[in-house]
Amino acid sequence: MSDTMKAVRLHAFGAPEVLRYEDAPRPEPGPGEILVRVHAIGLNPPDWYLREGYRSLPPEWQPHPVFPLILGSDVSGTVERLGTGVTEFTVGDEVYAMVRFPDDVMEGGKAYAEFVSVPVSDLAPKPVGLDHAQAAAAPMSLLTAWQFLIDLGHEAPNPFQPTPHLPRPLAGQTVLVNGAGGGVGHLAVQLARWKGAHVIAVASGKNETLLLELGADQFIDYTQVAADDVVRGVDIVLDCVGKDAPRFLKVLKPGGALFQVFPLGFEGQDAADRLGITVSATQVRSSGAQLRDVAPLLSNGTLRVVIDSRFPLAQAHRAHERAERGSIQGKIVLTVEDEATDGA
Repeated sequence: MSDTMKAVRLHAFGAPEVLRYEDAPRPEPGPGEILVRVHAIGLNPPDWYLREGYRSLPPEWQPHPVFPLILGSDVSGTVERLGTGVTEFTVGDEVYAMVRFPDDVMEGGKAYAEFVSVPVSDLAPKPVGLDHAQAAAAPMSLLTAWQFLIDLGHEAPNPFQPTPHLPRPLAGQTVLVNGAGGGVGHLAVQLARWKGAHVIAVASGKNETLLLELGADQFIDYTQVAADDVVRGVDIVLDCVGKDAPRFLKVLKPGGALFQVFPLGFEGQDAADRLGITVSATQVRSSGAQLRDVAPLLSNGTLRVVIDSRFPLAQAHRAHERAERGSIQGKIVLTVEDEATDGA
């Protein structure tokens, strides 16, 4: 095997055109790691945030990585080589993962490449029946929705609040998902419905048919009407957008919960306290165990991963340009090999 591979690397922060498709050293798996031959990569907001240098953060929080670096965390592929001590997988196994997140969030997860070394604890068998693009589209978005709504699954300190985030039982509850057409949102709609909630999906009008097909009981086109003007009596709001979240306090019942996927501070805490409303957030974390748990739901069709668009790895800059245009329905995916050759 060659000691080089093709990868998309970043030599400086900037616009999508700074992404370079070029030769890079092929990684070796360390103890407890697996070298994965990558077939597809799912794009996520941290990818373009890091490409830009996390410009929205205060200067003291912005990253200062050693260039060049390789972006990306979500992969699907096959086991190429085992590091020492690994017994859970064998060479040739099809796997998917969110790689070292958030540990490598400021240095790049190294997934935009033909090979990536992955801690065995981050990996799970690829769901049967999904191609690699579908599997690669799932991990970060699905783990985010799962950890917010179903099971946190870890005891790591919460970087956004002094207490752990606590999901709530969903059966018989009314759940509003804001930003329901995006990666996290469309999976959250399905998880809430699976758990027996009445689901209100808020997104742009182009998403209405899709979200009703995915199980939403009610759809609100935010370009036509503000959800907080027409909805009341909600038990849980999952805000996947992160803009003006305090407006959702008035749609919630006293004692309800507002979960923020993109916490940018919350200026309505006094009002929330008066209403007995819990405002909570958490940081999604890699979990091969949870990806293994949720795989049957992907295999049997309970959960469907929607793909907005696909691009070859060599055209990662075009994928980032697509992300910058916004209004993403589901996920953007990079493919490394012809999906027609992928097994199920």
